[in-house]
Amino acid sequence: MKKQHYIANAWISHGQGEPIPVTDPSDGSILGEIARGTQEDVNAAVEAARSAIGDTFDGPWGRLSALERSRLMHRFAAAVTERAEELAALEAKDTGKSMKTARADAVALARYFEYYAGACDKLHGETLPYEQGYMVVTVREPHGVTAHIIPWNYPMQIFGRTVGASLAAGNACVVKPAEDASLSLLRLAELAAEVGFPAGALNVVTGFGHEAGAWLTAHSGVDHISFTGSTVTGRLVAEAAAKRHCPVTLELGGKSPQIVFDDADLDTALPVIVNAIVQNAGQTCSAGSRLLVQRGVYEKFMEAVADSFRALRTGPPALGLDMGPLVNRKQFDLVKGIVARAEADGIQVMARGQLHPDAAAAGFYQAAVLFRDVPHEHSIAQQEVFGPVLVAMPFADEAEAIQLANGTDYGLVAGVWTRDGARQLRMARKLRCGQVFINNYGAGGGVELPFGGVKASGYGREKGFEALLGFTVLKTIAVKHG
Repeated sequence: MKKQHYIANAWISHGQGEPIPVTDPSDGSILGEIARGTQEDVNAAVEAARSAIGDTFDGPWGRLSALERSRLMHRFAAAVTERAEELAALEAKDTGKSMKTARADAVALARYFEYYAGACDKLHGETLPYEQGYMVVTVREPHGVTAHIIPWNYPMQIFGRTVGASLAAGNACVVKPAEDASLSLLRLAELAAEVGFPAGALNVVTGFGHEAGAWLTAHSGVDHISFTGSTVTGRLVAEAAAKRHCPVTLELGGKSPQIVFDDADLDTALPVIVNAIVQNAGQTCSAGSRLLVQRGVYEKFMEAVADSFRALRTGPPALGLDMGPLVNRKQFDLVKGIVARAEADGIQVMARGQLHPDAAAAGFYQAAVLFRDVPHEHSIAQQEVFGPVLVAMPFADEAEAIQLANGTDYGLVAGVWTRDGARQLRMARKLRCGQVFINNYGAGGGVELPFGGVKASGYGREKGFEALLGFTVLKTIAVKHG
């Protein structure tokens, strides 16, 4: 398996740089290779996108009407649905996630494009009341060329919610997937060409973040950047963009709390809370990685959580277990090291999951780990692990719950479990994060729900109509007619 870049509806590589091996996380074997993007490759992709959009939106993509864009995006969604099994197999093999999760990601991708296809012709401006003799209107226009840095944990889904929104708004896109998860996105670019997208409307350049990613985010031909990834890298992207006044949407990390009160329906909460940390082997920015439980039910609930953790099984994706491997050796070593340091510091492991006998020794398998009575200030309670590691701590009352929940650098998602309606509203208003879920977590991942964070979790919003607005520029036009 050898893959080049996909630029202007063609497989292209300028032939410089050693290719990057594609590793199977389940056993450490080499699946093939992808191209290591050069500055010349990035330039070619941006130039293709600029030609597609046109200097005054007069290119083959830029001059399409909203209705024409909508029809193309509907065709693409249908193509994704038709090839969902192929796409899921690519993503599962590339990232190590289970086929069940990968299939759900393909379904979500199609839904994103259906949603944004339906929104293309609904980007309305306004007529503004002003002085006598004037007519003032606002219109929404594309930025032009948008750059998309896509992480390795949910390539198809994040492609859907960022590229889908950008294309719907009329932008041309250059995508740089993570070097650990490029295969599905390269296939998607090829599919877009097959259903009729003009050359240059969607381009994919593979390579390392510090090379192709850095060149792309610093490129003078890019008008907007969408970045999903780590807080550290997000800061570098924002700095590069600031040097040329380029707008950025940052969806970064999280250390999201699940807050369980004494009056919660514990039986309902338990499977949701466990799934929220083990889904995709914990490699989810919105993972519910901190469990805050009111003292009155702390011991009872922790025993139930521990029983669930002991039953969790990790193994090869094809077996359809609770978790597959972590994405690569680097992430495996990172998670393993964080767990080992916490144990060395005396943090109590209450339960561990099981490794399946068929989990290859050379694979990147990490069993689920549950820590209890974790000091709030300890690094494992403060830093994002990005693995199946849940840290639990008790709290006394609402005030302490809010203090603990808000007491990290992050602010992405929070879950609140209580039957008290007034408490639900108080907590929702006081929690410093972008999404709050009451007696659920994630709301099924609805594409309509704006998603993003505060503090070190980033700024701007993905998903929903709000994301679509973020990929536009608002222009005011004032006509003096006398």
